[in-house]
Amino acid sequence: MTAERVRTVLVTGASAGIGLRICESLLDEGCIVLALARRRCPLAHPRLIPVEVDLADPAATRDAAQRICAEHAVTEIVHNAGTIRPAPLADVTLSDLQTLVDLHLSAALLLVQAALPEMRAAHHGRIVLLATRGMLGLAERTAYAATKAGLLGLARTWAVELARDGITTNVVAPGPVHSEMFDQVLPPGSGKAEALAHRIPVGRIGEPEDVARAVRFFLAPDAGFVTGQTLYVCGGTSLGGLTL
Repeated sequence: MTAERVRTVLVTGASAGIGLRICESLLDEGCIVLALARRRCPLAHPRLIPVEVDLADPAATRDAAQRICAEHAVTEIVHNAGTIRPAPLADVTLSDLQTLVDLHLSAALLLVQAALPEMRAAHHGRIVLLATRGMLGLAERTAYAATKAGLLGLARTWAVELARDGITTNVVAPGPVHSEMFDQVLPPGSGKAEALAHRIPVGRIGEPEDVARAVRFFLAPDAGFVTGQTLYVCGGTSLGGLTL
C-alpha cells in the first residue's frame, strides 16, 4: 500500500449514532467511505457512497458485497451494524436469535469474503468488528450478547489466518454510548441515563466519538502490529457488574 493511495473503507450501520460518526471521521481523514445501512446515510459528501441494504438478509448482503467489491477496491471494513432484540430468557425466540446471527455474524463473514481478494492483492487490510460490553453479561441480552461475543471468535481466527497477508482484525466493544439504540433502552428525560452515568467509573455516558477514535486507531495504516485484540470503550464498566 503506497502512501498516496486513497483508503476505501466500508462501514455498516452508517446512518446514525456510532456508525455515522465513524463515517464522518473517516471522511475527515480523506477516505472514500461506502456507507451501508437499511436507511440511507444522511451525509452529503463527494467521497461518501451510500448503499441501502438490510444486512440481516444474507442474500441481500451477499449481492451488495459482491457488487460493491467489484466496483471499489475495499481494503478496510468496519462492521458496526447491530440491534438488541432484548428479552428475558424465557421469552427469547429462535427467530430473534437467527436475525442477530445474520446481522452480526453472517454479514461480517460475507463482507470480508467479498473484500478479501483485494486485501490480499494489496497485502494490506483492516477489519474492525463492533461488539459490546454487554457480551460480558447483561440481563435480557441473550441473543445480543451471544452473537456479539461471536465476533471475538471471528476476529481472533481471522487475525491468525490473515496476518501474513498484511491484514489485521480487531474488535471494539463499546459500553453505554449515546445513540438511537441507547435512547430506546433508556429514554431521554426518564432519569435512567443520569442514574446509569453515576454507576460508570468515569462518571458519564460515552459519545460516538469515543468509539470512532478507537476504530480509527485499529484502521490506521501504521497499526499493522496489532491484531486479534478487543478494546473495551466503556468508561470502565467492563471491570465490574452493570445493570441498566
